[in-house]
Amino acid sequence: MKDQRVLLISSSATHGSGYLDHAEAEIRRLLRTASRVLFVPHALFDRPGYAAKARARFERMGLGLDSVAETSDPRDAVANAKAIFIGGGNTFRLLAALYELDLLASIRRRVSEGMPYIGSSAGAIVAGPSLGTTKDMPIVEPPSFSSLGLVSFQISPHYLDPDPASTHMGETQEERINQFLEEHDRPVVGLREGAMLAIDGDEIALSGIAGARIFRRGASPVEAFPPCRLEGLS
Repeated sequence: MKDQRVLLISSSATHGSGYLDHAEAEIRRLLRTASRVLFVPHALFDRPGYAAKARARFERMGLGLDSVAETSDPRDAVANAKAIFIGGGNTFRLLAALYELDLLASIRRRVSEGMPYIGSSAGAIVAGPSLGTTKDMPIVEPPSFSSLGLVSFQISPHYLDPDPASTHMGETQEERINQFLEEHDRPVVGLREGAMLAIDGDEIALSGIAGARIFRRGASPVEAFPPCRLEGLS
């Protein structure tokens, strides 16, 4: 989508910093002249509390914030939004709510028209084709794993490299991503904490304070370090 402007954030906070502090410059750059943001807090159970936290942070940036959970007509709110922010939490709960509120098509349409989209953690995952690369527990069952498809590749946020000194015998995140690739032929971008993808039309830029690990079926993972442009993800 040549007009889309998307910011995908691995996590809403990094060690030693506050909520969205590390992403403020990229958020400002994405929003440009937008003065209000529509927030989707449905990845967490306490939606009023989550909205209050996000509102306070955006007000510190001089921006207003409205919550979808506080509107009587969520689709109308999306139709009239200047920008949208989907926060982190449980990805299954989030996607189930997007289906229940019938917001997937509305959000896709608005983003294709140029409305800025910010997704953090679970909000970044649902920007991809499916939630197949989430690490969350399926605490609820959405009608489908298919999500927004704003980008053609998968996001795996909170990416952790294997620790050679660890005695934990469970699967690593890399192993789980490779299992996904055994079933699906779509690139997966493992975003480390503090990493972000800024998408402007056909251009994809890696920014932030950490890198990414890019996985493709039948190929060795590739490291990427910010700031850089990423190619071959479509």
